[in-house]
Amino acid sequence: MNTFTQILRAVLFAMLTVIGMIMAVIFMASTALAIAILYIVARISGRPFGIRSYWQNRRRPNPAQAFQERQQNTARPPKPQNVSDIEMRELN
Repeated sequence: MNTFTQILRAVLFAMLTVIGMIMAVIFMASTALAIAILYIVARISGRPFGIRSYWQNRRRPNPAQAFQERQQNTARPPKPQNVSDIEMRELN
């Protein structure tokens, strides 16, 4: 009986391993397809496409760098904006 359970465990482990490898292949194929679509869209729109630049644009900025940029933006005088005057009436 002990041999039978060991064989059953080995078979189940092998099946789990094969299923995991199939899932990994599907994940890699879908990732490659997504990158190919991004590349085609970038080519059609006339922009260069590089994986490294794409991920750098998607990455969050460094908190210290973001703070410095905010400080620089607040040091500049605000741009004049179009102001519109509105009239408000109270309805009873």
